[in-house]
This record gives sequence, C-alpha cells and structure tokens, in this order.
Amino acid sequence: MTNNPNLKTRRQFLAGAGLTLGAIGAGGLLSACSSGGGSGSSGSGGGSGDKLKAAFVYIGPTGDAGWTGRHDAGRKMLQKKLGDKVETSFVENVAEGATAQRTFEDLARKGNGLVFGTSFGYMDSMLAAAKKYPDTVFMHATGFKTAKNLGTYAGGAEQASYLAGIAAGKAAKDGKMGYLAPFPIPEVIRGLNALMLGARSVNPDATMQVVWTSTWFDPDKEKQAAQGLTNSGVDVIGMQQDSPAAGKVAQDAGDKWVGFNDDMQRFAPKAWLTGPMWNWGPFYVKTAKQVLNNTWKSEQYYGGMDDGLVQLAPFGDSVDADTKKMIEEEKQATIDGDFHAFQGPVKDQDGKVRIPKGKTASLDDLLSMDYLVEGVIGKIPKNAG
Repeated sequence: MTNNPNLKTRRQFLAGAGLTLGAIGAGGLLSACSSGGGSGSSGSGGGSGDKLKAAFVYIGPTGDAGWTGRHDAGRKMLQKKLGDKVETSFVENVAEGATAQRTFEDLARKGNGLVFGTSFGYMDSMLAAAKKYPDTVFMHATGFKTAKNLGTYAGGAEQASYLAGIAAGKAAKDGKMGYLAPFPIPEVIRGLNALMLGARSVNPDATMQVVWTSTWFDPDKEKQAAQGLTNSGVDVIGMQQDSPAAGKVAQDAGDKWVGFNDDMQRFAPKAWLTGPMWNWGPFYVKTAKQVLNNTWKSEQYYGGMDDGLVQLAPFGDSVDADTKKMIEEEKQATIDGDFHAFQGPVKDQDGKVRIPKGKTASLDDLLSMDYLVEGVIGKIPKNAG
C-alpha cells in the first residue's frame, strides 16, 4: 500500500493531460442499469437487516472486452454471491469532471450506501462527493486521495505480465517482439518491463520494440500500430490497451499475441498465448460485506496474485506443456512470495543497475518506475512527467 501523491497511474496521467480514458460519451445516469430485486435502504446501507445498494461508475462501455468489462464482471459476482443482501447498479460511459461528480452525488442521494468509481480521473469528483455525503462509502480504483468514507484500490498486473513474458519469449522464434504501450506512465512501464524480463528469462537475446499509441481504446489506431510491428518482423505482440485489435493483426500475420485485462482468446485464438487479467469480484464482495457489517474502514488496497486480484489468463493452444509447467511453477512461487518479477539484478537500457542482486523493488519503486529495462527498443516519450 502507498499514499505517495507524487506517484502516477494511468488515470492520473490522463487527468493531467485533460483527457478521459476511452469515454465514448457522457451517458450519465440515463445509461444506468441495475440488478437485484427490490429497493435498497437509504443512508449507508449497512447494518443487519438492511439491503445494501452498491453502484459502479465506469469510464467506458461494459462491452469493451477489457478494463470496464472486468469491473462489471466483478459487479456481477458481487450480486451473485450476496444475493438479496445487495442491489447493484452501474453507470457506463461517464466522462470525468463535472459529469462524474453529478453522477456520484446523484447515486448517493438515491440511497446507494457503497459507490465504486473505476477511473483515476474520477478522484477529485469522488473526494468532493464523499465530503458532501459522509454516510456513503466511496471506493476509488487506482487513485491516492482518501477520506474517512473514501478508500482506494489497485493491483500488481506486472506479476502476471512477467509470467506471460515467459510464453512470449518461448514463442519469439527470431527473438523479436513488439509492444503497444498506451501512455508513458509507471503503470504501463512496469508492465512492459515485466514482460521483457519474463521473456529474457527463457530467451536471453530477445528484444522488444515499443510503439506508443496514446490510446486506451482506439481499435483503428491500435490496428495500424500493430501492423507496423508485424511488418518490421516481430514474432510476438504484447499490449496494454482495452481492445483486441493487436491480436487480430497478429493472427493475420501468423504471429503470437499476449493480451491484457481479460481473457481475449476468442478474438484471435490462433495467435493467443496468455496475458494478465483482473479478478475484481472477491474484493467487491469483501468490501460490500464490510459495509453491511459496519466494519468498513478507509484503506489503500494493492492486491496481487496472492489474493487473486491479479490472474493469468488461460493458455492458448500453441503454448507447449513444458512452457506451461515452467510458468505454473513461477506463478506458484509468486503467490507464495518466493519470487518477484522485479528482483535483482535488473539493468536499464543503458546498462545501469536499477535493482541490485539480492534486492527486490519496493512498492514505491514499482509505482514510480521511469526507465526501460535491457532488451526494450524505444524511449519513454518526454510527456511522461
């Protein structure tokens, strides 16, 4: 856990640049959907005998096959696990800024005792809403500002990225990989670095060309960037965007593909290797139970593979048995705390030792990562800061 206001996540970068994360429109409360029967209680919704109303606010569409889709899968798990103890709803395509704040306040007024916001750019809006509605519990994904009734949550996808890198390294016949990076922020940088480190653990001479797309969800632009990589001769493409466009290009070119956020295998099954995926459901269930039991307290949660928040998606058919076995062993070691993706020695592109032998990167090191590791081809754009 961390409370360092100088650390940047992808939503912080977008907020500072005046951008939104793939917002397709300011659908606001007109697009709200709900599940669960009956009406929820007013106020905090906690305490025995109450039905908790829990609302989720999404920056993009639930059908994006990525970030928002995984959060909505978590919402559905919450509804299924707690049944008639909870009534969930969601609002999709909510733009950051004034629209978001109106949405959060409206949800609180309507008796939602628990409200989740899943974009960094919602941070100040959620803080303002939390101050205005102290009896409502607010939880913010990837942020760093807290209040008595506002907590944060995020996770270490770099753990699964390293494991996926092993599959990528094995599949890179000529040792040439490519990567579509959305924005030059620590969250993205440590993800691509982890993939590179995993690949080099089995293919020491492997390289990875990075292309910065400045997108989270723009299938056309991501398709063009991926085509540029396949034309340059890469064997494997990795990515951190929310669309499967890169996978479709890889399959058409006869290359392999590492996804992100979700199991995207269905979009390009012949190219698919594996990839990091989110499992938000257990955290949502735990949080809702705490609110119902009046035991919730504001915290900054950073989950990983050990508690199931971060997972590795199923393997594609081309991943052989030996590679699967190797990855599963490293996965268990990660869960047990015996292995860390960023354990020394780790050098950057210039050969400078960033993590000495015998040392492991701290959480602050990971959340402020601003260098590319050996093997990565490309530079971090100047707008990273």
